[in-house]
Amino acid sequence: MLKKFFDLFSNDLAIDLGTANCLVYAKDRGIIVNEPSVVAVHDGARGVQKVLAVGREAKEMLGKTPGAIRAIRPMKDGVIADFEVTQAMLRYFIQKAANGSKFVKPRIIICIPFGITQVEKRAVKESAEQAGAREVYLIEEPMAAAIGAGLPITDPSGNMIVDIGGGTTEVAVISLGGIVYSKSVRVAGDKFDEAIVSYIKKKYSLLIGERTAESIKMKLGNAYPSDDDLERTYEVKGRDLIGGAPKTIVVNAEEVREALSDPISEVIEALKIALEKTPPELAADIVDNGIILAGGGSLLGSLDILIKEKTGLPVSVAEDPLTCVVRGCGIVLESLSLLRQVTTQS
Repeated sequence: MLKKFFDLFSNDLAIDLGTANCLVYAKDRGIIVNEPSVVAVHDGARGVQKVLAVGREAKEMLGKTPGAIRAIRPMKDGVIADFEVTQAMLRYFIQKAANGSKFVKPRIIICIPFGITQVEKRAVKESAEQAGAREVYLIEEPMAAAIGAGLPITDPSGNMIVDIGGGTTEVAVISLGGIVYSKSVRVAGDKFDEAIVSYIKKKYSLLIGERTAESIKMKLGNAYPSDDDLERTYEVKGRDLIGGAPKTIVVNAEEVREALSDPISEVIEALKIALEKTPPELAADIVDNGIILAGGGSLLGSLDILIKEKTGLPVSVAEDPLTCVVRGCGIVLESLSLLRQVTTQS
């Protein structure tokens, strides 16, 4: 009886707990939170941490904080790297979704990378429960991305989804409501940023921060040559490693493509392995249906063209790839039968 009462007033949520961004979908309300997965904490006396800011406000502090304040990204490679800070971040987003009400504990679906360990799964569940969830369901990211992209996941035909997030790239073949084969590699948006930092450090002896690298990636990031590569430029400010003083340089799109070539090759290699391991009948379906790209990494310029050239298969980018996973979670949240089919409960 009490459970039915809670179900009546519960504000069910779906959370895409990403390495780069955290998105929250509320039942009947759509996406209500879309903020960076960053938490700013103050290290007080006796090791007591106080949360100062979460989301966009905390991201503004990355690389700019004084000694006692740290801007932390608690998710690394798609899994929890800092349990307490993740818990604080989840609590903040849950309360924001509930408009500050602490009375009703929501039922929550959380996305997890395919193939993470039981220990990592337990950490996600416990974080959500400690943050105020009544029930916690876990859904694998490729499945949520496929649902969000509108693929017919319950049909007896093969569909391939490639979800390029912040911490992981998930390549999965889905048929009859289940994942037939999946490969997860910890190469995605963050590794793209690191590759840009490393390239500029090596070529120009200039040290830049991760926020600057992300800006370069978003402005000039591309995977396939085009005629205007040398004309598209971006002014980069950083610290000169030789002189020690601040310095400004100009990079072009061709240099950024060169910087990103290694991590992009790893993503394509994972995709090729998945295609090799796919059963022949499903592989035949993929020839017809093509490959669908989702996640923020799929927005990298001309990545779909490069994958098409390397695999010889049709490639398309899902509608609004950044929110694809959380929208898939939201569809599952609205359908009880689908919820039982594609999730696991705590």
